[in-house]
Amino acid sequence: MKKPIIGITMGDPAGIGPELCLRVLDEPEVLQQCVPVIFGDMTVLSRVARTCGLSEPACTIPLREWTKKQKIGKPVVVDCGGIEGQAVRPGEIQAACGHAAYVYIEAAINAATAGHIAAIATAPINKESLQLAGIPYPGHTEMLAALTGAERVCMMLASTEITVSLVTTHVGYAEVPAQLTRDRILDVIELTVGVMKRLGKPLPRIAVCGLNPHGGEHGLFGCEEQEIVEPAVVEARRKGLAVAGPLPPDTAFLPEKRKKVDAYIVMYHDQGLIPFKMLAFDKGVNITLGLPIIRTSVDHGTAFDIAWKGKASANSLIQSVLWAVKLS
Repeated sequence: MKKPIIGITMGDPAGIGPELCLRVLDEPEVLQQCVPVIFGDMTVLSRVARTCGLSEPACTIPLREWTKKQKIGKPVVVDCGGIEGQAVRPGEIQAACGHAAYVYIEAAINAATAGHIAAIATAPINKESLQLAGIPYPGHTEMLAALTGAERVCMMLASTEITVSLVTTHVGYAEVPAQLTRDRILDVIELTVGVMKRLGKPLPRIAVCGLNPHGGEHGLFGCEEQEIVEPAVVEARRKGLAVAGPLPPDTAFLPEKRKKVDAYIVMYHDQGLIPFKMLAFDKGVNITLGLPIIRTSVDHGTAFDIAWKGKASANSLIQSVLWAVKLS
């Protein structure tokens, strides 16, 4: 059976992304299941390889020569010309690095939409670097949605221990209630059910968390559960989906509860990311649902404090690539 070609974006050049990519290229399980293609800059990867004592990639193709006519049968770096390796200051926020990270992502999206690669796995980017570069997106999810024209997307964090999908993502707490609507919650439920079925769950069990302490206590601590969350749950059930909720968030993730849940729907970032990272920090995968292409990602950041020091674990990126294979 022909191995799928999985594109891997290098992430912010000043972060741990380049080191992770180099480690993935030497990972036997990855090489057994797919052909990894790195979208990044060869001069950066070469400098990181020398600094960290890692192997340099053996094969490079300039971005301008990357076409669907090429037959890719071994790991390769697509050299995107985003930034020169000597211009990178490891562990620092730089506008040039934010721009380069965007170049890699855009190139990989173009390759995926054209059918050159089966899926994309992304190394971490830095939101401040993106902002300094004038990139008008707060993160990967929003960028991917805009560049692919996806009408409804959501972020799912998946692992064997726990899976959560987010109704809102990178917004301040004060902005969360205004962004909650019955239709948005229903969209996230349906997107989550769709990917869980794709992963082998014919009738996935979905648990929807409330927003407020104790699920609002029937309006004592807020009305969002009664006015927004519960109507979305009722409509999902009317459509034949196995959905429970709204559940009080402080008890929703207890071990006995998790045994009966295939995926959680959470109202805001930390409501889902705190239990997820407690249980699956180095094994979890970020999946963007609703895109016309497959995209997975690490569930951690650029880790500037250990960038280019040979200390970064590639476990999450390895899992991202393997999940990309599974989904493709």
